[in-house]
Amino acid sequence: MADPRGFLKTTERELPPKRPVAVRILDSKEIGEKGDSAVIRRQASRCMDCGVPFCHTGCPLGNLIPEFNDLTWREQPRLAAESLLSTNNFPEFTGRLCPAPCESSCVLGINQPAVTIKSIEQSIADDIFENDWLEPHPPSRLTGQTVAVVGSGPAGLAAAQQLTRAGHTVAVYERDDRIGGLLRYGIPDFKLEKHRIDTRVEQLRAEGTRFRTGVEVGVDLSWSDLRDRFDAVVIATGAPVPRDLAIPGRDLGGVHFAMDFLVQHNRAVAGDDVLERLSAEEKHVIVLGGGDTGSDCIGTAHRQGAASVTNLAIGVRPPEARPAHQPWPVHPTIFEVQSSHEEGGSREYLVSTVEFVGEQGRVRALRVADTEIVDGERRPKPGTEREIPADLVLLAMGFTGAEPEAAAALGTDTGQGSLSRDASYATASDGVFVAGDAGRGASLIVWAIAEGRAVAASVDRYLTGSTILPSPVNADARPLIV
Repeated sequence: MADPRGFLKTTERELPPKRPVAVRILDSKEIGEKGDSAVIRRQASRCMDCGVPFCHTGCPLGNLIPEFNDLTWREQPRLAAESLLSTNNFPEFTGRLCPAPCESSCVLGINQPAVTIKSIEQSIADDIFENDWLEPHPPSRLTGQTVAVVGSGPAGLAAAQQLTRAGHTVAVYERDDRIGGLLRYGIPDFKLEKHRIDTRVEQLRAEGTRFRTGVEVGVDLSWSDLRDRFDAVVIATGAPVPRDLAIPGRDLGGVHFAMDFLVQHNRAVAGDDVLERLSAEEKHVIVLGGGDTGSDCIGTAHRQGAASVTNLAIGVRPPEARPAHQPWPVHPTIFEVQSSHEEGGSREYLVSTVEFVGEQGRVRALRVADTEIVDGERRPKPGTEREIPADLVLLAMGFTGAEPEAAAALGTDTGQGSLSRDASYATASDGVFVAGDAGRGASLIVWAIAEGRAVAASVDRYLTGSTILPSPVNADARPLIV
C-alpha cells in the first residue's frame, strides 16, 4: 500500500493550480497547470488501501485506484500507467472531464477530505503522453469478422479500440468532419484541448481501426445497408436531443440551444470558417441550466467578451456539504464552483422563466419569476415577475435522449428517449448493440467508456461464442446517485 501513515501525516487535499483567471479568459487553452510531482505523490500517500475499496464501486470502470496510488507514491510511473490503462482506455479524458464519483466513495472521505484520485489519474495520463508510452497494440491475428461503430464519442472509441484489439475489423462512422463526437465539438478547449483526441485517433489507426468521417448513417448510408455490410453494429450516437423550453417568445432571434453555441465556438477555435457565428461579444448573456453544459457556455461567453453573464436555475441551490439523505458512499448533489464560475458572472436559483421578451424580432429580456414548489411541482410564483436584460439566451437544460431515426429504422423501441437494449447491450435487431448515452441517457464520460468496453465484450461473444475482453465490473450497475 501507499505510506501506511500517509493519511495521518497529510490530512488536507492539495489540487494542481489553475492559470490565473485574467490570463486564461484571453485564450481557449486548458485552464489547468501541471501538478507538482511532490504534491501528487503526497496526495497518493493518503490512500489507505482499504480492505474494501469503495472507490471501485464509485468508478464505473473499476479502476484499480489503490494500486495506481501506491505506484505513484513509490515513484513507479510506468507501472502506474499500465495499471490505469488496463481498465481505462482514455484516462486523459476522464482525468479532465469526469466529476470523480470515485472520490465521493473514498473511505477516507468519511471523516477527512477524500484522496485526490482525479488529479492523480490526470498526472498519470500526462506521464503517458509526455513519455511516449502510448504505443499501439494491434491484434496478433484477425478473426475475419467486421463491426461498424456508429458514433465516435468516448463510448464508440472505447468499443472500437477493444474490438480492434480482439482481432475484428472495425470501421467507425462519424457524421462530423472530425473524430471525437461531443468530446470534439461539445467540450470547450479550455477543458480539453483537441490534440489529445488526435493523438488517440492516431493510436487507434495504428492498431487497425478505420474511420469514416462525414458519413451520416440514415442519410448517406441506410441503417439496413450498414447492417448488411457488417457482421455486427454498435450504436454509440449519444443523447444529443436537447430539452427545449416552449414558452412565449421561443422563436425570437438570439434564443439558441447551448450546443449550437458551443459547437460553433469549438469549430472557430479549430480554425474553421464559421458563417453567421453566434457570438457573446458585448452582449448580456443568460444561460438557462446549472449543469456542466451551462458551465461550458459561461466560460465560452467570458472568452468571447460578454458584457454580462447570468446563470439561472429553476431548482434550489444545492447544499455546500453532503446532505444527510445522500450519505457516504453515495455521490452527493452539492453546490459546485467550476472553473467557469470562478471567471465571473452571477448565478441565481429558484428562478422560473416565464417569457422571452422581444423587440423587432430579437430577444431583449427574460421575464422571470420566483419558483415555488406546490405538491412537488415547480411553478412560477404569481406576483414575483421581473425582467432581466438579455441579448443572447442559451438553453442548457439537459438532453432528452437519442435521435429516434435509428430506432425507427431498426425496429428498436425507445424508452424515455433512449434506445432499448437488454443486459448484454443487444437490441431487438439481431447483431445490433447500443452503448453509452444512446442507451442510458445523458450521463458521464466515465460511464460512456465503461459501456464501450462492456459492449465490446458482448459483441465479441456474439461473433465468436466467447470472449477474453474485460467487461467493467460496474458497467451494468446503476450509479450511486439518489
